[in-house]
Amino acid sequence: MQLANSHATSSRRLTRPRPNSIWGAATAFALLLFAYCACAETVLDTIETDEHKVRVVEVTTGLHRPWSLAFLPDGDFLVTERSGRLWQISSDGERWTEISNVPNVYAVRQGGLFDVVLDPSFRENNRLYLSYAAPIPGGHIANTNIVSATLVEDRLEDVTVIFQGSPPQSGGAHFGGRMVFMPDGTLTLTTGDRGRKRPSQQLNHHGGSVIRINTDGTPIPDAPFAERRGALPEIFTYGHRNPQGAALNPATGELWTHEHGPRGGDEVNIIRRGQNYGWPLVSHGQNYSGTPVNRGESAVPGITEPVHTWVPSIAPSGMAFYNGEAFPGWKGNILVGALKFQLVARLTLDGDNVIGEERFLNNKYGRIRDVRVGPNGLVYLLTDERKGQLLRLEPAD
Repeated sequence: MQLANSHATSSRRLTRPRPNSIWGAATAFALLLFAYCACAETVLDTIETDEHKVRVVEVTTGLHRPWSLAFLPDGDFLVTERSGRLWQISSDGERWTEISNVPNVYAVRQGGLFDVVLDPSFRENNRLYLSYAAPIPGGHIANTNIVSATLVEDRLEDVTVIFQGSPPQSGGAHFGGRMVFMPDGTLTLTTGDRGRKRPSQQLNHHGGSVIRINTDGTPIPDAPFAERRGALPEIFTYGHRNPQGAALNPATGELWTHEHGPRGGDEVNIIRRGQNYGWPLVSHGQNYSGTPVNRGESAVPGITEPVHTWVPSIAPSGMAFYNGEAFPGWKGNILVGALKFQLVARLTLDGDNVIGEERFLNNKYGRIRDVRVGPNGLVYLLTDERKGQLLRLEPAD
């Protein structure tokens, strides 16, 4: 199935101009900066954290509500904007190329283009995967879809829908949208409850679950609910509210996620086959009205409890285990972005237990949407703003 984004039918290659006159250079650069705000790297700040002195570098700016970041083998970045654009940005932030033939997206409220991940064999096949909210006939929106596609220069080819959330629903809330490849090559996707609560406990509804599929869209062979009557075989776990962070723990190979609570009660969970994570039967938060969620319980038998909670909510988004060499004091820690509190939270672990938390960049750069560790061991952040930034954290010493 071929889908194309109407505003991305042709690519635009944006580079820093080299006119012959000083006036021409200044004018051209001003126009480019006004239109796209793509500029050279700039050191913004140097901060002291518990373990390291960190320099904050702006790689580029002018992204409109960016959502996800991936690293290409040549050092360039792929960045999604929630409005539906996919950019290839050079490693120095100077050159932007818009990738064409991106799927149409439902970019209303929390909907839009979400995650981008590369196939484990990307160097050989140039395949990538996009998650997004998709408009469909009848005025509905699929919970969250996945397409696979081949990146050919500045265009997506062989764009194929491999997963479509079911049943389709209207509304613009709680799509989830994070994807992670598991060690066995299967693909996981987080989906939100679409703001309705009930889907999270319904195995005939993809909402509020973690999906696990093969790259052709088929369920995994040992899908936990494949034999249960009426259950959707793609569901790997359920009982989630709106998970927008997911990452593999390099020490164990297990998938960890975090999700938004209601009014308080953001969670970090370890995702294990067939388990129920409780929403909306239990919660560490409360309804926005101030009333209890269900019976007001935070734990009941048969429900898998989170390994960490935030009360009040920080509104987490983006998640990465640090396993690089640039920040040895962060080795094995989790880095989480926060939208509401506009910070990065560093969680320290003892096995599967969260034993400490440090917060930094508080209210300095806006809403942190994505957190990634680059192949160079440096940390990259996307800010969810109208003029969003791609930031790099590097050792200052």
